[in-house]
Amino acid sequence: MTRIEAVRGDITTQDVDAVVNAASSALLGGGGVDGAIHAAAGPALLEECRRLRRTTLPDGLAVGDAVATGAGALPARHVIHTVGPNRHRGQTDPALLASCFTRSLAVAREVGARSVALPAVGAGVYGWDGREVAEVAVTAVLADTAAAPGLDLVRFVLFSQRLLDAFTAALTRHTGT
Repeated sequence: MTRIEAVRGDITTQDVDAVVNAASSALLGGGGVDGAIHAAAGPALLEECRRLRRTTLPDGLAVGDAVATGAGALPARHVIHTVGPNRHRGQTDPALLASCFTRSLAVAREVGARSVALPAVGAGVYGWDGREVAEVAVTAVLADTAAAPGLDLVRFVLFSQRLLDAFTAALTRHTGT
């Protein structure tokens, strides 16, 4: 059974097999989680992302999809990049948001990861309410891990107390713990 937890912290310091990056479709770094991961991982991550853009993803990564790279200087072995839906651009379908989490976990399994750290994809500059992200993310992760074994730990790593409270409440609602 997969252990699912929520903690407040810095996703770039997590001792897990894979960290999930809330990336832009360009995969070339940016602000928020994306910028922090690129800064902490160093130039190797950017070079891998540029290689993906030159080869398999010339048009960028689609909203709701995910792709893995190495992790550069991070403690993790892999970075799984996913592109959240941008509410400011009218991308308001919760299924697209849920796909970010389920595709990230599927890619984690593909690369052999047993532990994954996830941010609150969409809760930053993409304009999603933190409580809605928590509800969608927890529901998606619980359904995914029940249907597809292979992960020992899924950790939501939240940068604010407000987000931690939202994810803790969603986990409690859905698991009773």
